[in-house]
Amino acid sequence: MGKYKRTHMCGQLGLANVGEAVSVTGWVQRTRDLGGLIFIQLRDRSGIVQAVVNKDVTEELFELAGKVRGEYVLAVSGEVIKRAESAINPKMSTGYIELAVKELEVISKAETPPIYIEDDLNASETLRLKYRYLDLRRPVMQKVFITRHKVAKVVRDFMDENGFLEVETPMLTKTTPEGARDYLVPSRVQPGNFFALPQSPQLFKQILMVSGFDKYFQIVKCFRDEDLRADRQPEFTQIDLEMSFVDKEDVMELNERLLQRVFKEVLDYDIQLPVPKMTYKEAMERYGSDKPDTRFGLELKDIGDIVKTSEFKVFADTIANGGLIKAINAEGCSDKLSRKEIDSLGEFVKTYRAKGLAWINLSAEGVKSPIAKFLKEEELNAIIDRVGGKTGDIIFIVADSPKVAYDSLGQLRLELARRLELIDKSKYNLLWVTEFPLLDYDEEENRYVAMHHPFTSPMDEDIQLLDTDPKSVRAKAYDIVLNGYELGGGSIRIHNSELQEKMFGLLGFSKEQAWGKFGFLLEAFKYGTPPHGGLAFGLDRIIMLLTGTDNIKDVVAFPKTQTASCLMTNAPSPADEKQLNELNIKTTV
Repeated sequence: MGKYKRTHMCGQLGLANVGEAVSVTGWVQRTRDLGGLIFIQLRDRSGIVQAVVNKDVTEELFELAGKVRGEYVLAVSGEVIKRAESAINPKMSTGYIELAVKELEVISKAETPPIYIEDDLNASETLRLKYRYLDLRRPVMQKVFITRHKVAKVVRDFMDENGFLEVETPMLTKTTPEGARDYLVPSRVQPGNFFALPQSPQLFKQILMVSGFDKYFQIVKCFRDEDLRADRQPEFTQIDLEMSFVDKEDVMELNERLLQRVFKEVLDYDIQLPVPKMTYKEAMERYGSDKPDTRFGLELKDIGDIVKTSEFKVFADTIANGGLIKAINAEGCSDKLSRKEIDSLGEFVKTYRAKGLAWINLSAEGVKSPIAKFLKEEELNAIIDRVGGKTGDIIFIVADSPKVAYDSLGQLRLELARRLELIDKSKYNLLWVTEFPLLDYDEEENRYVAMHHPFTSPMDEDIQLLDTDPKSVRAKAYDIVLNGYELGGGSIRIHNSELQEKMFGLLGFSKEQAWGKFGFLLEAFKYGTPPHGGLAFGLDRIIMLLTGTDNIKDVVAFPKTQTASCLMTNAPSPADEKQLNELNIKTTV
């Protein structure tokens, strides 16, 4: 055979190829020696084909085949033949044929790998990340990255068809306040100065709108130096876009069509349009979350008005102090949750700073509750009526500050859904959440902070409230949520210099500070700025949900650990003294 020349991928061979002379290359999955026959399963990214070496071909070939071991890299030539009826394996795409080997070449030998190259891998994540190149050989992992490739291609095709230009923005840029902590890059040619790696292309995409590009998109790496969790990495990929002369409905309509296209072409799943919309206020009140999972019920109900004058001091005091009293009705759970499990749910909500969890069990034997003795009969009946309670249900109640009540009950509904198996995993429920607060108040810093970012436009009817009641101002912002995960978020931007400077003032920046940090944007706004808005999707999170994993590391080729380390390369690592001297840097550790 020619030097490693292949004619087909392993997984592409089938009955249509019977009688053909073919050449394939790949890794050895496993071998079986049956005396006069040696079977070799050869794997590449397209699948596995079985090659059979017959002793009758040549003794030299048979001897060479007998030395082959798992993960050797081979080039194999031969004739595609039908398998005997008894040897057919319908579970394999190539299970009706095999390759009768005429030539075999060992391209590369392999030591015994520290992890098995198989889908049902029982290895620690640490071992998988250390030997990531072996982990990535597994078919289940390669399918993830085939999906990722398909999604990126669908996005690029869709954006091109809709008039968008892909424009690259800088990786070395200016450090700016707000948002997460920047990754800094020291400048060798300007000692003492630093670039920042971009947390997003936000300012540059707005500049591109000022530049008249009208429709921009980019699939781009972004960086945030923050504490990590299961669905977050220090470097991540965004599908980023911006449009001129649009309102929020235009941006939302385009992006739900994009998602519809992705789901159809990648999963053959039909997303129904338009995607439902819900205000931030409604999402919090009904689900305790601004990214609600709507595949199941367990909605929150406010019972504060019922118990505000209750003899139960906890309830009365909570209302008097401006708190909330919210309840969830876990239908039909009276005989599904033991007292021990109910107590464990009480401990669960405490992790979200709730002081406790009250409950009312509407059992077949009657009402059981540690708080029933503090409630009048009419109060108890009103609570049951408010939540739609009936025999067999359990009502869970949290009385606390609004933030704690929403956080704890929002998480409790998710925990109950998991424990009670209420989630239909075949569903993909999309939802737009709109009308977010423009500002939040940071008690530690004693100032307002942007709920999204400082360039988000307030709703027109709320602009006058910026001077009198900033916390009540709603933003022209929108998040797209899928099954309880935020897939992406965006807003209509401020395109007026005076309003942008006013926003910076509310965030605690003096005029000098604002111009020092964002002067290039404010300067650009002087020269004719179109109204504009956009959105950024988290590509990694989209792939995570499309491929059914709950770990974002599974969809990033070379991810970092919880301590932002790469176990394969041992990055980050110390720099040598010469490099540090060139950068005028001294370390203190």
